[in-house]
Amino acid sequence: MNEDRSETGDNVTLAHYAERAYLEYALSVVKGRALPDVCDGQKPVQRRILYSMQRMGLSFTTPGGPKAVKSARVVGDVLGKYHPHGDQSAYDAMVRMAQDFSLRYPLVDGQGNFGSRDGDGAAAMRYTEARLAPITRLLLDEIDEGTVDFIPNYDGEFEEPRQLPARLPFVLLNGASGIAVGLATEIPSHNLREVAAAAVAIIRNDRLSDDELASHILGPDYAGGGQIISSPEEIRAAYATGRGNLKVRARWKIEELARGQWQLVVTELPPGTSSQKVLEEIEELTNPKIKAGKKTLSPEQTQLKVTVLSVLDTVRDESSKDAPVRLVFEPKTSRIEQAELITTLLAHTSLENSAPINLTMIGSDGRPTQKTLRQVLTEWVVFRAETVQRRSQFRLDKVLERIHVLEGRQLVLLNIDEVIRIIRQADEPKAALIERFKLSERQAEDILEIRLRQLARLEAIKIEQELSNLRTEQSRLEDILNNPGSLKRTVIKEIEADAKQHGDDRRTLIQADKRAVAEVKVIDEPVTVVVSLKGWVRALKGHEIEVGGLGFKAGDGLYGVFPCRSVDTLLVFGSNGRVYSTPVGGLPGGRGDGQPITTLVELESGTQPLHYFAASNDTMLLLANTGGFGLLANVGDLTSRQKGGKSFLSLEAGEKVLPPVPLAAGHSQVACLSLGGRLLVFALSELKHQPKGGRGLTLMDVDAKDPLVSVATCANGLKVLGTGRGGKAKEESLGPTALAGHVGKRARKGKAVDGIKATRVLPT
Repeated sequence: MNEDRSETGDNVTLAHYAERAYLEYALSVVKGRALPDVCDGQKPVQRRILYSMQRMGLSFTTPGGPKAVKSARVVGDVLGKYHPHGDQSAYDAMVRMAQDFSLRYPLVDGQGNFGSRDGDGAAAMRYTEARLAPITRLLLDEIDEGTVDFIPNYDGEFEEPRQLPARLPFVLLNGASGIAVGLATEIPSHNLREVAAAAVAIIRNDRLSDDELASHILGPDYAGGGQIISSPEEIRAAYATGRGNLKVRARWKIEELARGQWQLVVTELPPGTSSQKVLEEIEELTNPKIKAGKKTLSPEQTQLKVTVLSVLDTVRDESSKDAPVRLVFEPKTSRIEQAELITTLLAHTSLENSAPINLTMIGSDGRPTQKTLRQVLTEWVVFRAETVQRRSQFRLDKVLERIHVLEGRQLVLLNIDEVIRIIRQADEPKAALIERFKLSERQAEDILEIRLRQLARLEAIKIEQELSNLRTEQSRLEDILNNPGSLKRTVIKEIEADAKQHGDDRRTLIQADKRAVAEVKVIDEPVTVVVSLKGWVRALKGHEIEVGGLGFKAGDGLYGVFPCRSVDTLLVFGSNGRVYSTPVGGLPGGRGDGQPITTLVELESGTQPLHYFAASNDTMLLLANTGGFGLLANVGDLTSRQKGGKSFLSLEAGEKVLPPVPLAAGHSQVACLSLGGRLLVFALSELKHQPKGGRGLTLMDVDAKDPLVSVATCANGLKVLGTGRGGKAKEESLGPTALAGHVGKRARKGKAVDGIKATRVLPT
């Protein structure tokens, strides 16, 4: 079909058809598969499984308790009647509903192998058995009391509920996880008692403050326990927007052993983490594999291996039926600080990670929306009130119908002889009874079907008692329907009763703490960093290094040596103005050629390393460029945790970074030399410390033809390097008197140095 054809008759453009078809598909995925409903917290497949199991008589409300049946029977019934999809997808959904490590409140009571938290799959559906868990009565008990709408199934032969009449907000109790088209959801589980208390509070006061709401729902309550270390403010912010990330970690205990020995035992894991995953991470840390395309382990891999093995001896999984999670970590020696082992494990494994919150769900209006915690509870409260109203109306109709029938029976018992005579003699006894006693058709039908034993005198007393009870129930139901206050009290009473019956204690501890950061321990000792012209770096022990004895690769040579400490930082100044940093303690040692700096930092494409400097973080540097601008910054300002460095120096087109100059004690002046040999000296106090970098201040008035080529700091003297007559190398020393002729204010042009074609300045 031509895409540009106008839409006439039955013809549509390809673009319009594709757009409409994809939109229908997207909506089908969003509403029909991936997102839970705010009202009952279920996705369609889960709702169909629960409804089908209830219709099969597998509910705990069945007298005597149901017997579990093969899971294959349940899956077959669900597929045949309600869910025409793959059998494995339906079985996987049922398996998850039975896993106590996946759902905070499992909805299916599974018997057999339903998988493990370590990722083991469930046995095939022909081997496992299932029935509904007791808590499902909160979802299904009222389903036949007019509480929810029913819709035709996929072929119109059966009906299925649009929603389940949930007595509690299951969307928060068990949470949900799913990915749709353009939408995703990640709703954590919560504690039943806390959610019930919050719902009651909102019913009583729909203007409940955020602080009061937070006092009821403290935070997620994960099935596997663990600890939330995010602050209350972070938790509140996630609930206020419906999106966020919480920091979670495992819980552990220290077990004291004989002869002063001890071991660390992890008993609870954060969500999304399994014992198997932690063991695999430990194996990767202690026995790392060489990365693809590399010949040796990276320095980070080596350093991590040394760090972990220095504190950890062995790890084993002692999890069992009695202890679902029991990971045992034995320290290298009993003298190791317990906090050191714990911090190392938390920092480098999934024992500490992040848990997302994304409260996206199908709202009461049928639209997928990201909701706040308040909106979720408010919409569910409205749904619950409507459900109780519909249930009360249904029950009232039944009560009124029963009263109507019993009133007819009362009339029969008062005129029993006449009724019997009419039935025996009349050709149409039903019509005759209606005419004689002014009965309705329903009453007349009931009288004709009544048994003789129900005509006894004792039966009249029972009818009177039942009528009395029914009229009391009628008054109660009418009060609920006509009085909003009575409706609220009924909903609250039922929520509190359900919370008392099914509630339990919180599993997840909420205690704010800082994220674990493993500091790599480096022995503080004197070292000398050696950098070659082609960017090969190494760190040799001590400061007494014979520079002449250093070896380099063919075609390479010495850039510089930097005496410093092993705890200091090596800076790399890129041609793009970025500054990269790497710890001196992580540099290769020995007498080899070292390691290319490009393996330690990540240079941007097209960027070349120009200059290097190694020192402690508090060392102040003078940074300048050929355009005549400069600033002061210390090494700590230039350091970044990222291998990609940080943008620090702003450069214009054609400008280059000059070598950094450390500020020596006692130096109070700055000397600037241009390419043309002009020298300007000004007070160091005219510059300022710029910890965030930038363009800096103008040091000297230069231009593209006569750029700045060298800067230095000095006290009362300066050494000028250059060439003399005949191009021979020459060095001039400028004392206080000679230096005075070049002193001026910052940003001036300066004055030429006599007797030498100057190329570089150094302090004396």
